[in-house]
Amino acid sequence: MISQNDKDLASLILEHSTKVQSGDNVMVQLIGLNGINLVRTLVEQIRDKGAHPFVQIEDTEVQRLLVLKGDETFWKNQAEADQLPLMKQMDVFIGIRASENIYENSQASKTANEMYSKHFLHPVHFEERVNNTRWCIMRYPSSAFAMNAKMPTSSFTDFYYKACLVDYGRLQRAMEPLEKRLRATDMIHLKGEGTDIHFSVKGQNWIPCFGGHNIPDGEIFTSPILDSVNGHITYAPSVYQGKPFEFVKLVVENGVVVDFDSSNNDALKDILDTDEGARRFGEFSFGTNPIIESPMYDILFDEKIFGSNHLTLGNDYEIAPNGNESNIHWDLVCIGADVYLDGELVRKGREFVADDLKGLNPENLL
Repeated sequence: MISQNDKDLASLILEHSTKVQSGDNVMVQLIGLNGINLVRTLVEQIRDKGAHPFVQIEDTEVQRLLVLKGDETFWKNQAEADQLPLMKQMDVFIGIRASENIYENSQASKTANEMYSKHFLHPVHFEERVNNTRWCIMRYPSSAFAMNAKMPTSSFTDFYYKACLVDYGRLQRAMEPLEKRLRATDMIHLKGEGTDIHFSVKGQNWIPCFGGHNIPDGEIFTSPILDSVNGHITYAPSVYQGKPFEFVKLVVENGVVVDFDSSNNDALKDILDTDEGARRFGEFSFGTNPIIESPMYDILFDEKIFGSNHLTLGNDYEIAPNGNESNIHWDLVCIGADVYLDGELVRKGREFVADDLKGLNPENLL
């Protein structure tokens, strides 16, 4: 039986996030066999709108084998013969990440990940899907997901739907004063335990996010001036390319990572050596979702943690560019640093202290 929560989530995705209209071609991609009820209600509601669903269901074990055994020729053929031509016909892309095991690809080699990223992920998703469809990506709850969040499954499921179904209109209004300030800002300074880093965002475009591309949502992002980033930063736990990191520390000079430390330095070095742009930053963001409090090894949730920022290694977004190009885009989250805008303290730890920004504190959004 399809739950009311899944019906409400499907309606949010189709009406608020992607604004599906009659005649639209809509790709619904499910990675992992969990989440099938959400796919079912999405398909029903898409057809009720007179749009055309194209459904892809991918088994994570099969995907793991493809990544392990894929090479340049294989991934180019996958992209050019199948996924890229299909994606070019899509008006909307809905991606549901429902894997039970976030470490499924942890044994993939550096070369295997590079071939997949460069010859499939980048052309199909970074270039075509991101820039030319109305897209929305989300996770789906499971007992494994709850375990990563260190919560009972029932409690996590309640938390999941609360985080996904926040009042995005209210959040949008609360973000407006921050957007106004940021568009007039030159220098941003983050200072906290293990973090003291500054960079310029002068003249950069800022994108407030309130349920358009991610569910759950709640962030406002741009990209730093490429060579302006200087200092050091410490990040919360993260998983990238199936590899876990309990912490990541970076030292940055003139926009380039020159030193690092982590709980998995061999894997971190492989990621940083992907290409020249992998040691530079393509995004900076404020997390503003009032429900999400702590990291759970899932970036679609962790990057929205209230009182957090992410300074992202790798490729920029075309909508807020800084010229960085890379086959990686790794959103790493720094939680609870003090934030200064042109020397003014606007957030102390996780709490906004500037009067015009206090509406973003969780007690004012719930």
